[in-house]
Amino acid sequence: MTETTAAATRGRRQEKVGVVVSNRMDKTVVVEVEYTVMHRLYQRYQKKTSKFYAHDDANACKVGDVVRLVSSRPLSRLKRWRVAEVVKRAEES
Repeated sequence: MTETTAAATRGRRQEKVGVVVSNRMDKTVVVEVEYTVMHRLYQRYQKKTSKFYAHDDANACKVGDVVRLVSSRPLSRLKRWRVAEVVKRAEES
């Protein structure tokens, strides 16, 4: 089965973009994703954040990097995402 047909049968995978907040584990990063939700009483948008554990096979991500995550099969008790690419590197200070 070629890669194009395999991707078509699997369907579109979920993707999220967030900022790396921790890279202390081996081949794992913690990514914080920010999104907006409507407050049900006040009808105003508010920012919420979620943290996702993601697999970083090359240990390439640093704290502050903006990365794109792709959903995957469960890799451990908490890891259900893989780092697809580093969108923007953190600025060295």
